[in-house]
Amino acid sequence: MRISSRGRGEEGRERITLVPENVDDLWHLSYVLEPGDLVSGDTTRRIQRDDEQMRDTGGEREHLNVTIEVDDVEFARFANRLRVGGVIVSCSREDQLGHHHTLNVEERAEITIEKQFKADQIDRIETAEQAAENPDVAIATVEEGAAYIHTVAQYGTEEYASLTKPTGKGEYARPRSELFDELGSALSHLEVDAIILAGPGFTKNDAMDYFENDFPEVAETIVTTVDTAGVGDRGVHEVLKRGAVDDVQKQTRIAEEANLIDELMENISTGAKAAYGVEQVAEAADFGAVEHLLLLDSRLRAERQGDGDWDVDVNDIIDSVEQKGGEVTVFSAEFQPGEQLKNLGGIAAVLRYRLQ
Repeated sequence: MRISSRGRGEEGRERITLVPENVDDLWHLSYVLEPGDLVSGDTTRRIQRDDEQMRDTGGEREHLNVTIEVDDVEFARFANRLRVGGVIVSCSREDQLGHHHTLNVEERAEITIEKQFKADQIDRIETAEQAAENPDVAIATVEEGAAYIHTVAQYGTEEYASLTKPTGKGEYARPRSELFDELGSALSHLEVDAIILAGPGFTKNDAMDYFENDFPEVAETIVTTVDTAGVGDRGVHEVLKRGAVDDVQKQTRIAEEANLIDELMENISTGAKAAYGVEQVAEAADFGAVEHLLLLDSRLRAERQGDGDWDVDVNDIIDSVEQKGGEVTVFSAEFQPGEQLKNLGGIAAVLRYRLQ
């Protein structure tokens, strides 16, 4: 994310002009924008013409600069696009005022947001700005007979490839080199700055030796190897927990989420300092017992937009935690720790002390 300018708008609102530079940034913005916000940007719109000189042809598209009052936001990850819909409140053509329009926000398209930003929303934008300097990372996990590749994004990790080649003994066993060759070929097609190679035992080391001979460009991109007990999602979680991605990237929210959810689950299992569910967490916040608040981004958005069912205002919980020296981390629903948090009601807390 690139922030072009910051200033004050009307009625106490803050105005930020920014440029999303990748799909991660579009995802971040989908959790910043809310109904009632003002968003401005360049767009095209079909203009109906029906006068004496020109027969109506169904409309021609014109380039316009519009400001809309947001009523809905949709993140289309696979289209690399953020759809922001609302009513036009300002436009380079006055005859379009009051009409509904959808801004298709894409990578490298400058937009201006005017709203009363909440602290976590500003933090999200600034985190995305800092993350622009991060290298692109992939995690390859390999064991006998199977290998996986995951790409690392700010909203989580995503499986890029899953490879299976039975090795060892037996009628259907294949040489290990076949698995290594497929893995090396898949990694060579990735446009990343760094690869972390992980897995149990010595298989990953043998894979590394194979890459050095047959895929030297892949071997040069591998920055470290990590011992893990498993592969696939389990192996990726171990890599994140051990801080291997942190060593490559300056900012990595998903590694923090993995560590926090592990700490929370351990506290829950031992009956120690933990709370989950909105009622427990709200009570802990009132007592000043929350050391770290964990919130699911999709649940936070639903509650703020009036689509949730909590009896407590989530903003009051956040304010209470921050005022009493606690920290707040908003989890991505796209990543495994977010799934675990969802099963706990979308809100939980690591406590300073037990309440009971």
